[in-house]
Amino acid sequence: MKRTIITVVGRDTVGIIARVCTYLAENGINILDISQTIVQGYFNMMMIVDTSQGKKAFGEMADELSTLGDEIGVVIKCQKEEIFDKMHRI
Repeated sequence: MKRTIITVVGRDTVGIIARVCTYLAENGINILDISQTIVQGYFNMMMIVDTSQGKKAFGEMADELSTLGDEIGVVIKCQKEEIFDKMHRI
């Protein structure tokens, strides 16, 4: 399993989750866990996804999600799980 951490941050608007999840489904990426909150009008979502069956390379997927974020007014970042773990070790 290739796990990736996806974060989405920005002003809350209708359809953020739908657009991100549609992209993931269309590209064969399975959502393993998802958490989202809205605080004073700001949307924050963190997803753990399995990209092992994905149709695109990690870099292409990350670039396309970043572009999608620009289109819907949020910032979308992707990190491979092993990088995320190393960056957040105590």
